[in-house]
Amino acid sequence: MFNKITFAANLLVIPFMALAQSPADNVQIKKELDEVNVNALRASEKTPMTFTNITKEAIEEQNLGQDLPYLLSTTPSVVTTSDAGAGVGYTGFRIRGSDATRINVTINGIPLNDSESQGVWWVNMPDFASSIENIQIQRGVGSSTNGASAFGATINLKTDGLNSKAYAVTNNTIGSFNTFKNNVEFGTGLINGKFAVDGRLSKISSDGYIDRATSDLKSFYLSGGYYGTDEVLKAIVFSGKERTYQAWNGVPLSYLEDDSLRTFNPYSYENEVDNYGQTHYQLHYIKQLSTNSNYNVALHYTKGAGYYEQYKNKEAFADYGLINVTIGGDTITETDLIRRKWLDNDFYGSIFSYNTTINKMDLTLGGAWNTYKGKHFGEIIWAQYASDGDLGHVYYDNDATKIDRNVYAKFNYSYSKNINLYADLQKRFLDYNFIGFDDEGNNVEQTAEFDFFNPKFGFHYQIAENKSVYASFSVANKEPNRNDFVESSPNSRPLHETLYDTELGYKLVGINFQLGVNAYYMIYENQLVLTGQINDVGAYTRTNINYSERKGIEIEANYQINKKLNWAGNATFSENKIANFTEYVDNWDTWGQESIQYEDTDISFSPDLIWASTFSYKLCDNLSAQFISKYVGDQYIDNTSSIDRMLDAYLVHNGRLSWNLKSKIFSSVKLTLQVNNFLDEKYANNAWVYRFISEGWDPTESDPYVNANSEGGYDMAGYFPQAGRNFLFGISLKL
Repeated sequence: MFNKITFAANLLVIPFMALAQSPADNVQIKKELDEVNVNALRASEKTPMTFTNITKEAIEEQNLGQDLPYLLSTTPSVVTTSDAGAGVGYTGFRIRGSDATRINVTINGIPLNDSESQGVWWVNMPDFASSIENIQIQRGVGSSTNGASAFGATINLKTDGLNSKAYAVTNNTIGSFNTFKNNVEFGTGLINGKFAVDGRLSKISSDGYIDRATSDLKSFYLSGGYYGTDEVLKAIVFSGKERTYQAWNGVPLSYLEDDSLRTFNPYSYENEVDNYGQTHYQLHYIKQLSTNSNYNVALHYTKGAGYYEQYKNKEAFADYGLINVTIGGDTITETDLIRRKWLDNDFYGSIFSYNTTINKMDLTLGGAWNTYKGKHFGEIIWAQYASDGDLGHVYYDNDATKIDRNVYAKFNYSYSKNINLYADLQKRFLDYNFIGFDDEGNNVEQTAEFDFFNPKFGFHYQIAENKSVYASFSVANKEPNRNDFVESSPNSRPLHETLYDTELGYKLVGINFQLGVNAYYMIYENQLVLTGQINDVGAYTRTNINYSERKGIEIEANYQINKKLNWAGNATFSENKIANFTEYVDNWDTWGQESIQYEDTDISFSPDLIWASTFSYKLCDNLSAQFISKYVGDQYIDNTSSIDRMLDAYLVHNGRLSWNLKSKIFSSVKLTLQVNNFLDEKYANNAWVYRFISEGWDPTESDPYVNANSEGGYDMAGYFPQAGRNFLFGISLKL
């Protein structure tokens, strides 16, 4: 495989080398113009916001095939998760305790979050990190952006910019759990000073740490651009295809301490897989109108389609719209079956922004109009008893359309030499059409409309040349998710959430060190949380709670100890509380629910302490080593602050060795060895739980996922243990 890809890279680069020209006089201007489409959404050094920039070099340093969340794991306030336990497949992260549905993600300004669930699934974008130029993470509400509102953070991804010289690269990785990554990247450089094409083809596979948690991932990226004197026209298409064996149920708590059971996966059906593909199309036009003004317009379209397949035993015919079966006078009401739950969706629209400088003020006007159409349906592809259903019997069909529009205006005003004032005003409109329950419990077509105003204000004060302070206050409003709508009636449907975010920061830059300190206070009104309550249509959905808050201090530091040794680290100290809420616990004896009142409890999955540390040592000119540590404090898996339902704190150490070799054939040869969790820490970074009461029957005898708790009831829970000591070895060859 390595030889084939290297040979292919050689074949690709030869004609590109012959055609490429690199006029140095305007290359930098073209590169800067290429950045316009994301600058409208990003924070700059004088923007009063909390953010972290990640360069392409930093991404490449650790990009050995793990998903993007793991490449961001050492940034402040981040906690990563992996269903398969090794960072390949279904992975995710939380920032300041907020999950993926509350983190806004854009690619070149185009929304990536699913419009209905509002989440992001990185498994659909394998090796996308290889096509990223840079990343900005804004914590808190952040600046106005397109797509879902940010309730924890905003992540803006910028794909590869202009490469003036032709190149060809192949990156290959082999690692534990039969993990393999192979890719080929190429670019023509500037042709005739105006045209450039870049591309990538990738394949990643892994058996995963958890039993049968395999991943088979493929992707490609292709861009072509016209770079004129004062304009850029760029077309981009990228696609990902994944087939991932399900490991969504986790591992029983009692299995975590037994090495022979720690990788347990309850799914055994050979095709219990998630099979999904998604292709993104983007067309960007950027125009420089004058030395201090420009605009950009982008069109986009995303096509996604796929399913997850499940074997289910003893399913009631009635739940699938089928009649009972009678055989020899006996009535059969249940059947074993295999089903597929499908999602076929289309997302398209346009974004725009106009940027100008008027005297002392930088002004950005922008907005977007996006439409999402989702087709949700399920089919039975096999059944022990077919009843009156045909092959491929569709047992539910639920379509939805969501239109998301926004306009915003951003003002950066230089009040004086040292003081910069900031205002950001966004208006967002939503129309959501879906199939949901009416007041009588019937499925009917319904519509929900929202009109949000999201203002942000702040200032930046330059105390001296090397130190500054900033402060900001922001408001964000967020609509409920798909399940909140379709599994409720108009009477029980939750309200939208509102976040009031105050940030205060200090930055200091010395000769050999940098320090940043940020304090935040985030107040949530009507935050949606799981309380266990069954609503009027018999569904467990999220419930609004009146008041909750997150407050904390984030510290970032970088210290060049000497010419060879550098240290970078960050820490988050936080308190995340719900003022009061009522939890509902199912009583299996009465078929009712018991209510429990709580006050001043911790928000789930929100550790009080998170820190990361990286020591980088340059052994010689071409050999370097890194020692990386990540600590995550105790975190509760529900909102009751019970130690029965808690993930223990963990500290994980990774090591990385990078060696740049000289070669007569290649312009660059790089070998990387990364040893993850080299002290073999046993930990879990994610879990789920369901609580119930049962006095007449002890379910722990028949179900390993059930444990008795200290409250006199039971917890059914699944935990996601992570891999012990494991390695990844990569080789990168560049022509």
